[in-house]
Order: sequence, then structure tokens, then C-alpha cells
Amino acid sequence: MKLLGLELAVLLLSLLCCANAFNITKVLDGYPEFSEFNQDLKRTKLADDINSRQTITVLVVSNAGLSSLSGLDPASLKRVLSLHVLLDYFDADKLQQITNGTTLTTSLYQTTGSATGTSGLVNITDLKGGKVAFGVGGGHPSLPATFVKSVQQETYNLSVIEISQPITTTVAEAPAGAPPPFPSEVNITEVLIKGGAKTFAGLISATGVLQSYDANIKSGLTVFAPTDGAFTAAVNKLLDRLSSEQKVSLLKFHALPSYTPLGTLKSTNGPVTTLASKYSLSVSSSGDTVTLNTNLSKATISSTILDDQPLAVFAVSAVLEPKELFGSAPSPSQPPVPKAPSPKAPSPKANTPKAPSPIPNTPKAPSPKPNSPKAKTPAATPAATQASTPSSSPNAPAGPTQSPANSESTPTSTSTALVPSRGLVAFLVACIGSFVFMI
Repeated sequence: MKLLGLELAVLLLSLLCCANAFNITKVLDGYPEFSEFNQDLKRTKLADDINSRQTITVLVVSNAGLSSLSGLDPASLKRVLSLHVLLDYFDADKLQQITNGTTLTTSLYQTTGSATGTSGLVNITDLKGGKVAFGVGGGHPSLPATFVKSVQQETYNLSVIEISQPITTTVAEAPAGAPPPFPSEVNITEVLIKGGAKTFAGLISATGVLQSYDANIKSGLTVFAPTDGAFTAAVNKLLDRLSSEQKVSLLKFHALPSYTPLGTLKSTNGPVTTLASKYSLSVSSSGDTVTLNTNLSKATISSTILDDQPLAVFAVSAVLEPKELFGSAPSPSQPPVPKAPSPKAPSPKANTPKAPSPIPNTPKAPSPKPNSPKAKTPAATPAATQASTPSSSPNAPAGPTQSPANSESTPTSTSTALVPSRGLVAFLVACIGSFVFMI
């Protein structure tokens, strides 16, 4: 029974671990009519974010219906497509059973940090008669898209349904043919301050690293910004010990020269290249937790501050300490480490006087020679007892036993440590002799 229970537990665990094991691009590969939508998911890296999530609904549009988005730049296209990814499970049956006939549900666009107000919410309304309409929520009454058919479902995990046309809004969509406004207008320091990384924003501004960040935005940039709480007193001491050049390298180490959204990071398992290319950083994930590892320190991504292609900014739990920068100098990177060996270092010196202690004990070998006259002490004991009463006899040998012991200690100063033990032996011998005499 125990073995059966263990097998069932392992099976249940494996099912839970594989609950979100789907690949949206592979699912859509089987439907040529959605090939352009599928290609756009790949191009904008939105597919990685979809694959990293559980309980999700994708509203796909056919190749013919997608033509209205052909003039959008990649950043605007990703914002629009993010509106088509709902963070809840809707199939045909659920769409017909909406409470009060209408609901607002969160889209992936709402979580990016670039949606204003409720512009990232999607309105789903049951029009009765088997018709269900979709539109942007938050005060936008227009419901341009309607439900066409169910494409594929993995119950309570992934649902793919087709709608008649794209859901969009001027907030997410840039004018067709216009140059991408985002890269030149974004203010990274303002984004960081709003995201709770004011200290980090001040550091990149003071060191000039902000200019390097700005120069990389157009080609793609991902920033790992330690929150204000990550800059503890100990961390600030480490930073104070760095030279100006080292600080620049450290801050560049917190950025990747590419646009890497959270979904892509979750699917990454291994080293990544930073703006400080000479330092190594690896990424791993477990469930929804993404861990950054420098082989000296670790940090986890705590939240997304901004995800708007070509820029992604994440809040991380700790300052990343590259091993190449701090590993050769353990005292600044690990302040507690030198404190641990410091008490141990003098301890051998304090114990060194104990090392010669065996040397004074070496005279123990010739100790039987000085003890040979000590064997006569029992003979003196009865003589002493005859000269005194039995009641005082135990005290009589105390004098003679101590005197020879003291006389033996005078010739050799190194044998002073043996005096108490000899006196004690003599006393015990005298006591035994006295008790025998009394009996």
C-alpha cells in the first residue's frame, strides 16, 4: 500500500509540473489560416510569455483579418497582440454563461506597465443569440470583434478561440507608417523611480551608465534594477570601496544588450551576455520564479516595472555581485568572512605555549628513580604511629611525605608540575598503612 501511495504521489506531482507544458506556436502550426498571427507572436517574443503562463486564453485572428495591423512597428504590434492574451480560461461554454452578460478580464497588456488606467482590460459581452463580442474595456463602448469558433482547448489551462478582427486602441497602437515613438521618448530614470528603484536610478545617472542604457534601447535593452530595499548598509559599504571604473562595470552588469521579456527569461537556462561582457551571469527558473546567479550572489525577479519592446525593466531582490569583480577581493564583497578567521588566527599563537607542555612531562620516564626512596615511607609510617596515638597517626605521615616531595622538587625546576601528584600518592599510602595498622 505504501508503494502504491508513493507511485500515486509521484504521478500527481508529474501532472502538476506538466500542467503548463504547452507551446502556442506549435499549437498554431497546425492551423495555416493563423500563420501570420503565429509569426507575429514569435517575432515580438510574446510566444515565450504565453508559454510561461498557466490558465490562459489566446484570441487569434485569421491572416485576412490581421491585415489591418500590417503597418505597426514591433513595439506597437506587441502591445496590440498583448490585448489578445487573456489571463483567464474562456471556452465556448463559458462565454455563453457570463454573469450579468458582460465581464472585464485582464489581458497581458495590463501587466506590462505601459497600459494606462484600464486600457489593458478586455470587455467580453454576451449579445445573446449565440453572439459574443470583444472590445477594450475601461470606458471604450466599442465592441468590434465577435466570437467565430473554438480552435483548441486544454481544459482549464489553454484555450485558443478565433475572433473576427483585432482588438485595438489608440493607446496601444501607433499611427501606421509613423516612426516608433517609444525608444526616443522613454525616460529610464523616471521608469525606475516609479518602480521603486530610486537608488539604482541615481547611481546610473551619477556614473554616466544611463547614457550607455539609452544608446542600447533602439537595438533592445533589458535592465535588472535592484529595489531600494536591496541597498543595505553592507551593500553601500561594498560600493564605497569600488573605484569609479568598477562601479560603471557593476551597473552595466545589470543590463542585457537585447530585449528579453519575462517569458523568454523563464525559458532560458544558462549564461546570458550583459553590457559588462567580461562578467558572467546565468539565468534559471522554477515555476514563476526567475533567478539570476553570478556564482557569488543570487537575486530573483520580483516584478516587471516595464515591458514595452524594445525595453524591459525588472525589479530584482538584490544587487548582482559579479564573481570576477568581487571574488578576488573577499573582504569587500563578503564583509563577514574576515571576521570569522580573525579569532581563529591568534588562537594557535595563544595555544603555542601549550605545545611545549609535553616537554616538561618527558622527565616522567626517570620518575621511578626518585620514587625509589619514596617506597621507604611506609616503613617510616609504623614508626611514626608507634610514637603517637592511633588517632593522630593519619596526620603523622603528612609531614614526612611532603618534605621528601619538596626536597625532590628543588633539584629540578621542571618537575614542579609533578609535586602535587607525588604528595597525593604519599598521603594515600600513609592513610592505607594507618588503616592497616589500626586493623
